[in-house]
Amino acid sequence: MPTTEADAAPLDGTAAHEDGSFDGPAEYDERPPRKGDVSRTCIVSREVMPIADLIRFVLAPDGSVVPDLKRDLPGRGVWVEATRTAVEKAVAKRLFARGLRAQVTVDPGLPALIDRLMGEQALGTFGLARKAGLVVTGFAKVEAAVARERLVCVVHAAEAGADGINKLTAALRRRFGGEGGCPVVRIFAGPQLDLALGRSNVIHAALLHGRAAEIFLERASALGRYRGEAITRVPSNDDNAQTSGTEPQE
Repeated sequence: MPTTEADAAPLDGTAAHEDGSFDGPAEYDERPPRKGDVSRTCIVSREVMPIADLIRFVLAPDGSVVPDLKRDLPGRGVWVEATRTAVEKAVAKRLFARGLRAQVTVDPGLPALIDRLMGEQALGTFGLARKAGLVVTGFAKVEAAVARERLVCVVHAAEAGADGINKLTAALRRRFGGEGGCPVVRIFAGPQLDLALGRSNVIHAALLHGRAAEIFLERASALGRYRGEAITRVPSNDDNAQTSGTEPQE
């Protein structure tokens, strides 16, 4: 059941009244960020952070708090560091009511909802990258792509076997060896990859240079940070090798 945050207990001494209002400065914004906006204050840590490292939450007309992952929903909004730990603290400490200076309802499942929505966003872009011809699947084809193509990243299903992962890691090291690295995503289960690509038994994939592939990597990396699971990198000679490499071959 959603909880009402009329009795929120501010951490900074702000006084909460019986009607749910609060003394002290507002912490919310009245509009979505504009292109020139670069930072906001996290209501949990009280630190000013880049917008890219935050999740915006808005107050819906019914008084509920909803995540605004695209940062474009109208209305009053507050910001929380884009990690599950921070969102859980905001829920547990009833910080949305203080930040929004209003009586609000918050679903206890909000942290899990954000995880699901971020995953759906990333996997949706994975499917778009396939439609753009930027996704290679199947061990042999992925190995060949690692050897020849301009890569954005390599994807392994969470349950992928060590043997296949080790062989592809060795291929990446042969191709790129040194410092830097090619990102390797391993935060999605095989059935999720299957559904996103509309095929079965997707265990390994390579994403080739292209905007849809880059957006997938951005979103997968954001989901990894939210979960506390960093995207790894196989060493490379070039800090930009994941999108540089050699020119694609016919």
